[in-house]
Amino acid sequence: MLIREAKIEDVEQIIAVMKNAEESNFMLFGPGERQLEAEQFTRVIENINNNRHSALFIAEIDQTVVGYLIVQGSTPSRLSHRAYIVIGIHSEYRGRKIGTALFGHLDDWAKEKGIHRLELTVMVSNTAGIALYKKMGFEVEGTKRHSLYVDGEYMDEYYMSKLFNV
Repeated sequence: MLIREAKIEDVEQIIAVMKNAEESNFMLFGPGERQLEAEQFTRVIENINNNRHSALFIAEIDQTVVGYLIVQGSTPSRLSHRAYIVIGIHSEYRGRKIGTALFGHLDDWAKEKGIHRLELTVMVSNTAGIALYKKMGFEVEGTKRHSLYVDGEYMDEYYMSKLFNV
């Protein structure tokens, strides 16, 4: 498995993994709700690559993108120490330590960039995701009550973070 920063040439494969991840019904967008197009997502990758506080990492097996991790930072000085995380793994590759590898790569990147705080949100029903995040050092900070509306029901999310001593 190779973990690396995404390139424009990866756009179609990343979109395919994102759509597959959304089928899990644990992502912000529901299955089939978001219409991702290569041209639009190419601009997203370019913007991420031009922001030193952000990155898009992919996990690749046999030249196939099987997972992604987006880390979105901010440039205002009061926010530049933190970054928000979104991760997705293709359903056929879950349980193979891909998330662990992506987070390990993220940790190295965050330390190199001087990021002090990583944060994410996760549905309280996503037990596999929560277990991964806790294993990688994230802690639950609180609950965003009725944060999402999924399949006719309000869903709580945990707000989780990880701090680094920079």
